[in-house]
Amino acid sequence: MSVLLRNVLEKPQEKKLRLHCLGVVALMSSLLLSVGAQAKGEVNIYSARQESLIKPVLDTFSAENDVVVNLITGSADALLSRLKAEGDASPADIFITVDAGRLHRAKAAGVLQSINSDVLNANIPSHLRDSEGYWFGLSQRARVIFYNPEKVSAKDLSSYEDLANPKWKGRICVRSSANVYNQSLVASMLEADGQEKTQAWIKGLVSNLARPPFGGDVDLLKAVAAGVCDLTLANTYYYGRLGQSDKAEERDVYQRVKLFWPNQGEGERGAHVNVSGAGVTAAATNIENATLLLEFLSNHASQEWYAHVNNEYPVVPGVGAPEMLVPFGAFRADTISLSQLGENNRQAVELMDIAGWK
Repeated sequence: MSVLLRNVLEKPQEKKLRLHCLGVVALMSSLLLSVGAQAKGEVNIYSARQESLIKPVLDTFSAENDVVVNLITGSADALLSRLKAEGDASPADIFITVDAGRLHRAKAAGVLQSINSDVLNANIPSHLRDSEGYWFGLSQRARVIFYNPEKVSAKDLSSYEDLANPKWKGRICVRSSANVYNQSLVASMLEADGQEKTQAWIKGLVSNLARPPFGGDVDLLKAVAAGVCDLTLANTYYYGRLGQSDKAEERDVYQRVKLFWPNQGEGERGAHVNVSGAGVTAAATNIENATLLLEFLSNHASQEWYAHVNNEYPVVPGVGAPEMLVPFGAFRADTISLSQLGENNRQAVELMDIAGWK
């Protein structure tokens, strides 16, 4: 078992002590730099992922590479706006965010730069990174169907497309069309099914809603458990978090709701997946350290840790899924280039608006 993964599995007090020790190592490195050691410098990160979901692995990178890591966290949209406002004066070297749609927006806004790394190109499959090297996936999440087994039989489920079937009228809950996860799902369907079929699918889905779009993924999973609706679309890592929650009521939701992998039939494209990912900023002054860090996040140990803590799937082939995701079962993932999701985003939003997906 890797050192990173073992850190995650320690008892809370032991984990706290270990993280404290890593923090001390990083602080000592910073003090040494200030008195002239200078070592390998620093790297500055804007991250839309919560500090607890990434800082321990950054601390390990800092300790192993003698590079001081400065981390600022915030909401994805706020950090992107900040990068655009700061322009060339931005101190950020790396931007970490969730969803290929957001990564594409960052690229289109001109706040990322292309990098060419043999390590990243070898470790990360081409469909999980930008074709021009502006961003790279770090972990995968699937957006799939969740259902109440007291109301729905798994044998009645099949594909995303089938959610437009009138048999589901008044039985589906979804979150807003403003949500980038839903936008990316529709963008993937545009690529697979074309505009006409996708438009018809959205209209059918909207007509099958139990109530107007609401909440976040966890709210939707709770609504399915409570019988507000019979099925929903949500990201797998939210489901995993419920299963690991300290709250009995959330673990109960996990038990009451089941996961279904859509589009798994012969010749079908597989379940829709997306990524959390990162890119080097256009304003970066520590490009070498930024590239080194992204490469570090794609190594085997980091991928194990990152996937385990975030309840997500590794992007690097050969790294097994975290133990808590094993009960979800094996599945075939859609291998559409995630760059295409960003390129299809505007059209996806337009079709959702036309169909009345609020």
